[in-house]
Amino acid sequence: MKYFVINSFRLMVYLVYPAFILYAGATGYINGEVFADRLGSDIFLNKYVSAAFGLFLGWVIATLAAGLIITLLDIRDDVNDLLRIAEDKFDK
Repeated sequence: MKYFVINSFRLMVYLVYPAFILYAGATGYINGEVFADRLGSDIFLNKYVSAAFGLFLGWVIATLAAGLIITLLDIRDDVNDLLRIAEDKFDK
């Protein structure tokens, strides 16, 4: 059951990572006026520039979120390996 849960999280990361980047790019393409208002630059009124900015922000946020999830899963897996090694060492 443990492997099912861990692999489910990894699959979720692999599916959500590109989907979130594409979602952010589409949001940037549609809402370029919001970027222009908040950042005070007229360059974001061009839909392709705002889409590229959205893709960049989506990539940064998705990388941080996915990296955090994968790092926590790896730490948990490493701790379990260390516990198994310690049990084997002290049982002998």
